[in-house]
Amino acid sequence: MSDVSKKSYFAYIALCSDGTYYVGYTDDVAKREKTHNSGKGAKYTRSRLPVRIVYFEECCDKSCAMSREWHLKRLSHAQKETLIKDKK
Repeated sequence: MSDVSKKSYFAYIALCSDGTYYVGYTDDVAKREKTHNSGKGAKYTRSRLPVRIVYFEECCDKSCAMSREWHLKRLSHAQKETLIKDKK
């Protein structure tokens, strides 16, 4: 098997208009933000538009991104804020 352009995956945190955070994973951060803001994203974000992806991490594969999403979802609001602030 040849190692042709490996697809990248990302775990991300989106800031919703009501100040809450939504955590997910994607293979295209910009496209995912547009999808959320078009109302076709997650049910949670549809009533909290607009959203802005304020943090993301590149992962080695889809499984890693899903795992990182799981861990990010378990952080408190304050811990997510600290993570976002420290990344800047």
